[in-house]
Amino acid sequence: MLEAQDVRVDPRQRRAWRGDVELSLSRKEFDLLHALIVRAGELVSRDELMREVWHTTFWTSSKTIDVHLGWVRRKLGDDSRRPQLITTVRGKGLRFEVVAPTRPPAASAAP
Repeated sequence: MLEAQDVRVDPRQRRAWRGDVELSLSRKEFDLLHALIVRAGELVSRDELMREVWHTTFWTSSKTIDVHLGWVRRKLGDDSRRPQLITTVRGKGLRFEVVAPTRPPAASAAP
């Protein structure tokens, strides 16, 4: 069983949970989540994801990862504008966060 934050993945049974709620993931969604959570805290490049999840060394579509990632985030309840679970590092790849990223408080307006 793999676990990061409140997400658990059972690779043998191909099941995943957020807290106590089991997620209904497609085969590719599960494979994408597994590829990220197995290396939680590490940056995983898009090239690595294409090889591991889609078993290809070329881009079948420039949006393939983004579309599947959007579905996974939605099912996890992770806000794509302020992700706490799966973050994107522009030009580098994706990372499943071990702990939720901390954000500085919004600047307050001067009186």
